[in-house]
Amino acid sequence: MRKAGVRVKTRLREATRHAELWLGPYLKDRLARAFDRVTPRRLWVMIADHYEPLGRSRSLEEALARVNVWRDRWPRIAEDAPRDAAGQRPQYSFFYPQEEYRAELLDGLAAIVRLGVADVEVHLHHDKEQPESFVDKVRTFCQRLVDDHGLLHQIDGRTVFGFIHGNWALDNARPDGKWCGLTGEIALLRDLGCYADFTMPSAPSPTQGRIVNRVYWCTSRADGRPRAFDRGIAATMGGGRQGDLLMVTGPLGLRFGERLLPRLETGELAGYDLPTAARARLWCDLAPRIGDDVFLKLYTHGADDRNMGPLLDRGLADFFRFVAEEAERRKIELHWATAWQMYKAIAALIEPEAKT
Repeated sequence: MRKAGVRVKTRLREATRHAELWLGPYLKDRLARAFDRVTPRRLWVMIADHYEPLGRSRSLEEALARVNVWRDRWPRIAEDAPRDAAGQRPQYSFFYPQEEYRAELLDGLAAIVRLGVADVEVHLHHDKEQPESFVDKVRTFCQRLVDDHGLLHQIDGRTVFGFIHGNWALDNARPDGKWCGLTGEIALLRDLGCYADFTMPSAPSPTQGRIVNRVYWCTSRADGRPRAFDRGIAATMGGGRQGDLLMVTGPLGLRFGERLLPRLETGELAGYDLPTAARARLWCDLAPRIGDDVFLKLYTHGADDRNMGPLLDRGLADFFRFVAEEAERRKIELHWATAWQMYKAIAALIEPEAKT
């Protein structure tokens, strides 16, 4: 009985850690959705992989082996999965860390991109960063991705990129200032050509933002304080640009029914928490909406051995099947998307005249 009590307390702590950041906004969102009479018509779905093949101090040879496994198996999974309303195969977005750059590894990912089932965007882990070094890191990395690997996209001839912050610490979000150090990061990302940030949600981390289940605009704070993403303006139909950076958040909420106590749902695809039909239903309920379009962004760490095997064996195949079945159940049009394709779909709604 004592062990059972300890487990219950542990699970309760897991579900509510740093809830002061997200629980109020989550409950407010749930209440607003209860009175929302708009019937969704389209569902856009993307996977943002914090793809770190050199993570956990692995050798280049081991990292190459991981990339090769993905190069071999992911296109086959995409080919066998349900097509979307446009006849497109599922897509995948590799957010590759700048500090792990190795030409051989990016060559492997670029080969997957050329098959039409994936894309590569920007990921970055850093600490005690200065503005000048940050700008140089991101600018140089993006130039390498374009010049040496044919990656990234352009708007009006300018290279643009999607972004995920390593360790979730966007805009110096941690209370202790670790794993970033760069207050004002939002404006710097804007100036460097970031078309959208895909970092959130990060709960139960203390870096979690105070706006949940929304696509919104945030602006660097004039007072020079960190965590500018805690405040923002919702992206709306025809609303245009309303800030420095577009924030595309994934689903965040409480998951009931599997245990005595609820657990936290953050849209993570992991070996210890694989997709289920019930999770697919919850994701669609929580996902941000603009008008009658739903934008579902999930995330994973797909190069981690603990996730790679389960995901490539059955997890991803099950994911696409469950989501396709849920879209059919709801009678909504399904669209698989990369991060870039999701951004273009959002931009078409909020900035109808935008060049994308």
